[in-house]
Amino acid sequence: MKIKLLAIGKTDDKSLQTLIRTYEQRLKHYVKFELFVIPDIKNSKNLSQDQQKEKEGELVLKEIQATDQLILLDEKGKEYRSIEFSSFLQKKMNSGIKQLVFVIGGPYGFSEKVYQKANGKVSFSRMTFSHQMIRLFVVEQIYRAFTILKNEPYHHE
Repeated sequence: MKIKLLAIGKTDDKSLQTLIRTYEQRLKHYVKFELFVIPDIKNSKNLSQDQQKEKEGELVLKEIQATDQLILLDEKGKEYRSIEFSSFLQKKMNSGIKQLVFVIGGPYGFSEKVYQKANGKVSFSRMTFSHQMIRLFVVEQIYRAFTILKNEPYHHE
């Protein structure tokens, strides 16, 4: 299985970029992983929230293959403890899917078309995080999940 993380807009903060790359490198030992950044919508200030969600949604859906499992990172999604999240990933791997795609939406969330295509929603917290920071949290938690599955000493409980 391959895991892909789709995010809208680049990460400007060099410190966050470095940390994200660190976990991407660590993940290579466990799974094929790709962070794919969809460019910010141009002239988004001239668009309504719904128009921006629609345009972002079109770009997200262009990156999804018919066989992909699409999981949205959404505040109304299911919350997991780290061990539960590792079990979630194990079940996805056992199901034989080729690619699991996590999507971080834009500032206003997802379009209705993206919600309809989704196979599930996961929440990393009921709190709101910047779209740049959540990338780090997602990559780190995927890495943590694999260390849990391999009984490695990274996670303590």
